[in-house]
Amino acid sequence: MSEAELAAHLRTRGDGGRAAEYPPAPEALPVAVYDNHTHLEIADGALPISPAEHLERAAAVGVAGAVQVGTDVATSRWSAEIAAREPRLLAAVALHPNEAPELEASRTLDTALAVIDELAAQPRVRAVGETGLDFFRTGDEGRGAQFRAFEAHIDIAKRHGVAMQIHDRDAHDEVVETLRRVGAPERTVFHCFSGGEELARLAADAGWYCSFAGNVTFKNAENLREALRVLPPELILVETDAPYLTPTPLRGRPNAPYLVPLTVRFMAEQRGVALDEWCAQLAANTERVYGSWNDGLATEAQR
Repeated sequence: MSEAELAAHLRTRGDGGRAAEYPPAPEALPVAVYDNHTHLEIADGALPISPAEHLERAAAVGVAGAVQVGTDVATSRWSAEIAAREPRLLAAVALHPNEAPELEASRTLDTALAVIDELAAQPRVRAVGETGLDFFRTGDEGRGAQFRAFEAHIDIAKRHGVAMQIHDRDAHDEVVETLRRVGAPERTVFHCFSGGEELARLAADAGWYCSFAGNVTFKNAENLREALRVLPPELILVETDAPYLTPTPLRGRPNAPYLVPLTVRFMAEQRGVALDEWCAQLAANTERVYGSWNDGLATEAQR
């Protein structure tokens, strides 16, 4: 894959993107953190930002790196390729649960899973995800394929010794039951945590990580704030899920890794913790899950 191909966006937002401009940068954090889940392959906003500019803006405000996440074969390959060359990115690769029924219907699910398995062996691919269950967009007829894909992703993560990022929408009980029945990977992350205090306590008991996005700042998200307040600090991560879930007060504008400081500051206030202490905790947690951003880069000869 050429540098030009890596710099180009693969797609726009599913709703066609937004005409709004990217917001100004927030105040920099006192200690650098990481964006645990982002989608830099998606173009958004009136003037889309290249992956390189996203990372430059992020570094300027104390966001040292990010996990670039795939949701199908194309974006997973792209994520692995760009992470191999870019020291500020690691990759996660998977088939989104809403992809599974379509792949099953076309009899290509096993072939796609084989690609994810192969990509997960690369040194800069540090997670399998986002995978899981989504009962919001997929009806009963597609659930069998989702379960099959989820269990296959769990197996891939465990065999390669990498973390797993879970997409869980309207399926808390089923996700937990699957993890218990099959056996969760050692480092399991509920990406864009969407449960409440009960799920948070259950995750904490199991040693699973919970990653909070900008929606924890939304007025109607008290359940997320309750969860944030009861979790052990060592099991909490932060993410953007960019270009989605732009934090308050910037809802309606495009989201990006450089806006992580808004969510981090809000989380520190909710926890009643000094900002520098909270940043250091989040950074340590993230490195514990994914390892060092400095390891496994491709050499010049490999690029």
